[in-house]
Amino acid sequence: MSIPTDDWLALVALALTLGLKHGLDADHLVAIDGLTRFNAQFRPRFARWCGVFFSLGHGIVVIAVAVLVGLAADRWIVPGWLEDLGAWISIAFLAGLGIVNLVAVASTPPEDVVRTVAFRGRLLGRLMRTSNPFAILLVGALFALSFDTMSQAALFAVAASTIGSWTDGAVLAGVFMLGMTIADGVNGFWISSLLGSANRRARVASRVMGLAVGGLSLALAGFGAAKYFSGSLDAWFEGRELGMGLAVIAFVAAAFAFGMVLARRPAGDARAAAGSAAR
Repeated sequence: MSIPTDDWLALVALALTLGLKHGLDADHLVAIDGLTRFNAQFRPRFARWCGVFFSLGHGIVVIAVAVLVGLAADRWIVPGWLEDLGAWISIAFLAGLGIVNLVAVASTPPEDVVRTVAFRGRLLGRLMRTSNPFAILLVGALFALSFDTMSQAALFAVAASTIGSWTDGAVLAGVFMLGMTIADGVNGFWISSLLGSANRRARVASRVMGLAVGGLSLALAGFGAAKYFSGSLDAWFEGRELGMGLAVIAFVAAAFAFGMVLARRPAGDARAAAGSAAR
């Protein structure tokens, strides 16, 4: 069965936007921050590519899951309890991630750069301190072993299988990976450039991004909980995933830009503005 052009373009646009949004998820931002900082000390030229390698490893898992689910779509139905469990795992993870990163901003001395916190990064331990491209691919792949990532990969497979075949699901997963690689790659290059700049710029920008990661995580956790308990909100959100993705992308892009603007201001003005943002 061939997919109508309008339906196919809509699915491609959604997959690309979700990929960009996923690349800007809090755990991605934090993981790439840690990998880039580590490599900036030993392989500064390679450090800027950490986001790309991380994303490629992540995307390989997404494509593999999309293919497997696409092949099994006619024989397997996702139980309702699994969807509920996944929703609450995601809400709890985002809430915890938001809290620990806001605490990190508040507890970091003014003369130090804020180090964002990732739960999975702590679990992976030494793997997060590597200069090996294949090891970074593995880190990205391991980060993909989460309910959010798996459910999005399955979504592409199921959506494509209803109007096409499992190969269409694999293509959509590839488009998703492209969007994610763009976002993660830009993040890696941005962090690398900050680490190579004046210390004050890095300190100011790290605080802005720490607040953005914490605030965005808590906001998404709150929205997820509200949507779970409110049938009307859940019905309103149906079909608006593209808009939500664009809103998250716009928010993170604005935080990046705000951080750069503050970092270029005179030291006194920048500290006052960053303190105001923290309050």
